[in-house]
Amino acid sequence: MKATAIALASIAALAFTATAHAQEKKKEERVSPHADATANLGGKKITISYGRPSVKGRAIFGGLVPWGEVWRTGADEATTFTTEADVVIGGLKVPKGEYALFTIPTEKQWTLVVNKTAKQWGAFKYDAKQDLGRVPMTVAAAAKPVEQFTIEMVPAGKQLTLKLSWDKTAASVVIAQ
Repeated sequence: MKATAIALASIAALAFTATAHAQEKKKEERVSPHADATANLGGKKITISYGRPSVKGRAIFGGLVPWGEVWRTGADEATTFTTEADVVIGGLKVPKGEYALFTIPTEKQWTLVVNKTAKQWGAFKYDAKQDLGRVPMTVAAAAKPVEQFTIEMVPAGKQLTLKLSWDKTAASVVIAQ
């Protein structure tokens, strides 16, 4: 009986190891690479983690990303926003912590959505009841086409400009203390 228990424990350990290895391998094989955008505001760190899909000749906004629908703002998991300090994004007070960032693009304006459920896959189970809030974003034509979706936090005095760029579009909003 003791030998059977040891054998079962060994099999379970191998299965767990194989599953963990398969999950890591799956992350490595992603079509869209993942990146972090980081910045400091008032000495506190802000990090945005996101997937970076490419245009690959596709129609992006109004095509791959439909107008007027909640978008995960990247690829794979929902984009996460982590801040070590309380901040204000476009007038919305955001306490320190971790959140999911979504956007709702339209042809004339975008809306940034800060959602309290940080860890979620895409926007498939997005729940508006979990929104901390929504703010309008400024939208403009990108200075030049951007092949791979890019998020930047550009310092501007005592604040940051959060800038999302992809294809022929750039959307932005101010982050302040």
